[in-house]
Amino acid sequence: MPSNRRRLMLKTMAATTAGLAALGALGAYLLVESGWYNVAANEQHLQPVHSLLERAMHQSVRRYASATSAPPLDEPELIRRGAALYRSHCVVCHGGPGVAQEKFGQSMQPVPGPLVDAARRWQPAEMYWIIRHGIKMSGMPAWEYHMAEQDLWATVAFVAEMPRMTPATYSDWMAQATGSGAAAGHGAQGVLPGRPERGRAALTQYACQACHMIPGVTGSRVYVGPPLQGIAGRALIAGRLPNSAASMALWMRDPRHVQPGTAMPVLGVSEQDAVDIAAYLQTLH
Repeated sequence: MPSNRRRLMLKTMAATTAGLAALGALGAYLLVESGWYNVAANEQHLQPVHSLLERAMHQSVRRYASATSAPPLDEPELIRRGAALYRSHCVVCHGGPGVAQEKFGQSMQPVPGPLVDAARRWQPAEMYWIIRHGIKMSGMPAWEYHMAEQDLWATVAFVAEMPRMTPATYSDWMAQATGSGAAAGHGAQGVLPGRPERGRAALTQYACQACHMIPGVTGSRVYVGPPLQGIAGRALIAGRLPNSAASMALWMRDPRHVQPGTAMPVLGVSEQDAVDIAAYLQTLH
């Protein structure tokens, strides 16, 4: 008898759990389909939603950054380079001591936070991870394919210095900062042979999926360019170049040289990234 009662209890618990899960899934479906949740950027998230997303972000960053070791970050030249990079790429959204974000940074949802005290809330390795990989659905881009490795750490070095800055010293750093670009170099080893998996990741960082449907890459199903399914089997690239990895890399880097007047924009693709993207596209038969 006790055994039968236990089995009945387990079945009841399982049925209750399944029922609650089904109700939760139905509720989520109805919430999405009703359009009730306002996605307008001039309406804040509900506080529980904001808190949940922020908590998930913090925990994710700490988990994935835990394997990263930070180099020494106190060299003046490294911090000076970081100041130039911060001025060019970060201040527009995050501002600085005594300096507000620009208009689009102020109007984003969630609002990009000021970084004047980021070093008190994040470890250097965690700041590096955020800068390198970005944060989904937050407006924070990934700089991995647009900054050289030393520039990623230079930016961390400058942000780590910011808690000690007054508005006046921050202004001095900005005045001394030289250079504006973030070099996406391929390192001392030169250009490596094409790596398809890296290429698949790289093309998402040049917004290729914004215009093209690409197998293996997720995105909205609204495209203004031709689908790339089967591109490896096409005879020509842009109707002009014989289809090869080298031709594809050339097309990725300088489409207007290959086909003047093309709608394909110049994306600033580095040589290594172009080689890797071409290697991935050559797998799409």
